[in-house]
Amino acid sequence: MWQIWCDFCQSVNADPLLQCHADPIPLLQVFALRYRRGTISASGAPTKKRQVEEALRAVGQTLAAMGLPDPRFAHFSTVIDFRLKRQLAGYQKLGPPPHRVKPIPLPVLMFAVRAASRSVLPLSPVLADLIILAFFYLLRPGEYTLSPAPESAPFRLQDVHLFRGAHKLPIATVSEADLLTAAYCGLEFSTQKNCVKGEVIGLGLSQHPDWCPVRATVRRVIALRRAHAPPDTPLHAYFHQGRWCGVTSANVTAQLRVAVTAIGATYGLQPSDICARALRCSGAMALLCAQVDTDIIRLVGRWRSDEMFHYLHTQAAPVTANLSARMVRHGDYVLVPNSDHARLVQALR
Repeated sequence: MWQIWCDFCQSVNADPLLQCHADPIPLLQVFALRYRRGTISASGAPTKKRQVEEALRAVGQTLAAMGLPDPRFAHFSTVIDFRLKRQLAGYQKLGPPPHRVKPIPLPVLMFAVRAASRSVLPLSPVLADLIILAFFYLLRPGEYTLSPAPESAPFRLQDVHLFRGAHKLPIATVSEADLLTAAYCGLEFSTQKNCVKGEVIGLGLSQHPDWCPVRATVRRVIALRRAHAPPDTPLHAYFHQGRWCGVTSANVTAQLRVAVTAIGATYGLQPSDICARALRCSGAMALLCAQVDTDIIRLVGRWRSDEMFHYLHTQAAPVTANLSARMVRHGDYVLVPNSDHARLVQALR
C-alpha cells in the first residue's frame, strides 16, 4: 500500500511524507477517490468503502511508524477528520449492502453430518465431528481446520478436558470405555482470537445421540489416540496412508454446500450463501432463537463488543415472529406527568 501511495504522490507532485502540506486532507481525499474508482487500486477494479478506509489507515499508520503525525486525524486529536468521515460515509451509502454468510438451520447441518458419516473417504468422519464442534463452540475456521494463515490456532488434543461428574478423565491413559462415559467437555484456549489464555469453555451433553459436542469430542480423542497422535496434534488431523493430513475450511464449505444444494431451498438458502464461517453464526443464531441472554452468547463466542450482531440475522422467524403480539400486549403505558397541565389531565382521567 505504501508503494501505491508513493506512486500517487509522484503523479500529483506531492511529498509522500506530507512535510510540505499544511493541510493534507485534500490530498488524502483525492487519493481515496482514485482508490475508490480503481484508478490506483492494486486490482485495478473499483473498491468498496471498507477497502478505501483500510488504504487510508495503512498510509496513516506507516507515517505514524516513522514518527510523523497520522494525517487522517484532526490536529491534536485521535478523531478522523470530518471531511474524510463525510467522504467515507458517502461511499458507504453508495455501496451495495454487505454480503454476510447466513446461519444454517440445524436440519441442514444434520443432513451434512449424516452425508459425511456415510462417505467412505478417510476425512469424512473427522469432517462430521468438526462441523458439530464448530457449531456448538462457535468456532472460527482457523480454530478447527487446517489453515496456512499465521493467525490460525486450531485446538489440539492437549486442549481437551473431559469430565464424568466432578472427576476429570485423563484422556491419554483412560480406557475408551471410560472416555465414552464423559458427560462434560471443555476446550482450553491458548492463542485463539479474543481468548483468555488458559480459560476453559465447556459444554455438557446435548441429549441428542449424535449431535452432541461431548460425543463428537470423544470420537476425535479416540481416533487420535488410536493413531498414536502426540498431545499437540490438532483436532482436525487424521492419519492416512502413513502420514498426517488435515481437514481444511474448503472441505467444510464443500460439505455444507452439498447439504444446502439438497435441502437448502426449503430453508431459504443457496450454496453461495454458505461457507465454513457460517458455522460460527449458526451456533450463535441457535442460541438467540433459544432466547439465551446475548451476554452469554458473547461470552461463548468470545466477542468483545456488539460485533456479534453482525453475525446474526433478524430473518430467522423465531426471533421476530412474536414481536408484534408482544408490542400490542405491552404498548399500553402511562407516562410520568412532568407539567401542571399533564398532572391535571391525569388527575381527571
